[in-house]
Order: sequence, then C-alpha cells, then structure tokens
Amino acid sequence: MRLAPRALCSAAGAAWRESFPLGGHDVARWFPGHMAKGLKKMQSSLKLVDCIVEVHDARIPLSGRNPLFQETLGIKPHLLVLNKMDLADLKEKQKIIRHLEREGLKNVIFTNCIKDENIKQNVEFCIMVIGVPNVGKSSLINSLRRQHLRKGKATRVGSEPGITRAVMSKIQVSERPLMFLLDTPGVLAPRIESVETGLKLALCGTVLDHLVGEETLADYLLYTLNRHQLFGYVQHYGLGEACDDVAGVLKRVAIKLGKTQKVKVLTGTGNVNVIQPNYSAAARDFLRAFRSGLLGPVMLDRDVLQSFPPTDPSQAPGPRDM
Repeated sequence: MRLAPRALCSAAGAAWRESFPLGGHDVARWFPGHMAKGLKKMQSSLKLVDCIVEVHDARIPLSGRNPLFQETLGIKPHLLVLNKMDLADLKEKQKIIRHLEREGLKNVIFTNCIKDENIKQNVEFCIMVIGVPNVGKSSLINSLRRQHLRKGKATRVGSEPGITRAVMSKIQVSERPLMFLLDTPGVLAPRIESVETGLKLALCGTVLDHLVGEETLADYLLYTLNRHQLFGYVQHYGLGEACDDVAGVLKRVAIKLGKTQKVKVLTGTGNVNVIQPNYSAAARDFLRAFRSGLLGPVMLDRDVLQSFPPTDPSQAPGPRDM
C-alpha cells in the first residue's frame, strides 16, 4: 500500500515528538555484567591472531561500540566491519567515515555479504572477530566459509544475543590464503554512555527485548521513525496515516494482524468476555518488521550525524563496500 499524496503531505507536516522521555530507565539493568570474562579471554588469545575484525551494526555506526576493544586489543591491526548495511540508511556515509577517522579508525568496510577477492598467497592468517552482541559476527564467519570453502556454517547463528558463549578454536574460512577466524562472545561496554544509546543498542537486538520492555522499544522506534519522517510502517501495516501515539499504533497493528485476546471484565451484571488488542504481540511484530528491513532502511544515529557539517565529496575517501 502506498501513502496517498494528501496523507503523505499531512504526515510530513505533522508536529512529531521532539524528545523521548528517558527518565526512569535503569540502563545498567539491561546489559549483563559477566562480559569482562570474555574480554579477558580475548586478550589471552591475542598472541594467536594477526589482526582484529570488529563487527558492528551499520544502523548505529557511531553508537554503542565497546571502547575497551580499542584500549585492550589495539596492539593488533584493527578493521571495522559495519554489517547489515541493507537495513541502514547510508545517505550520509561520508559523514560516518569522517567521524570514525577522527576516532583513529582508518579501515572501515560496509557489508551485507562477502565477495571473493581471489587473493592467492602461500601464507597463513588468524583473525579474531569481535563486537557487541548480535551484530552478525558468526554470520560473517559462516558467510566467508560459504564463499571460500563452499562449506556450511561452523558457528551457531540466532536472532537473539548471547548465542556465542566462549572464545572458540580456530575456524578455517579460506584455503588460499590459508585463513582462520576466532569467533568470540559479544562484549558490551561496562557502562553504556546514555539511556538513548542503550535504546538504540536494544532496538538492534543486543539484549533481550523483555529486559527493556517490548512496548518501550516499540515506542522509541515509533518516535524515531516519525521524527525522521520514515513512514514505511504506515505502508507495511496499511494504517492509512502516520500516528505518534504508540498505543494507537499498536492497537491498529494488533487488529490488523488478528493479534487479540479475550479478557474477562467484571460488570454489574456479571463477568463479560471482552476482546482486547494484544499490545505485546503487536510490539513484537513491530520490532521484528524493523529488524528484518520491512519498514525500510533506517539510520538510528541520524541525530549524531546532523551535528557534523556536510562533507566535501572531493576530499573524503570512499569506504569499501562488500
């Protein structure tokens, strides 16, 4: 379904929320505190590897990366792979690159699939793959195996964080050159810099949804989409018009998808069964649609990018896409 021109103009001119209420959220409770053990195991394995590949979500290229990676593992060459680029709005890619270069990262790749570069050398490499949870580290390793070895997956992959629990043994991904990768568990920063950064990380699936609250995440997603005039959710769910009230949106999504539940209500004449929308189920579907790209490409860090002046295309080097 396409938005009618009148509805699109009305949505674009609407007064959307300019801020999201961040008070009352204890971001420290969202993220597990046992990850320091994983980082120590990575450090002990450094002598085995030639370089570090850090995988991060391209929808939050400037938020949520663990600064301890650079501090504790920085003695090895470092490549940043911004994965899931098909889900990200990358119109301002050069701004992202310039910001990362200011942080000292010179080697950045945007990727969604891995291409065979036909490198043929008689040497052996070992590379450690690191990153916060659920950004696609295991998927990257399995994709490389399929491309170069024509073999199936060697590491478990899932849509929830925490699938990889320990630093694994070497996984071969290529014959020529002979290349092995070390998969590692996702490790978040000991302290998340802000509640909003925590919400962005949670939207990208770095923690289990119920720890933050599915309806809270759905509300923050709706706020972000409307603020940046990304109305793909209206078309996807056939809502007719955009709305900034999460309860109203989830109610219509639940009815549209048939996600309702019977609830007994006590009245003066006795118990009455009432059909009510299942808001939690609607919120889960809303989040699933976003994460699978059904609502269109989204850049959650657009607010950060807007604080930088425009980039001169003639001076900024282009990142390598894979």
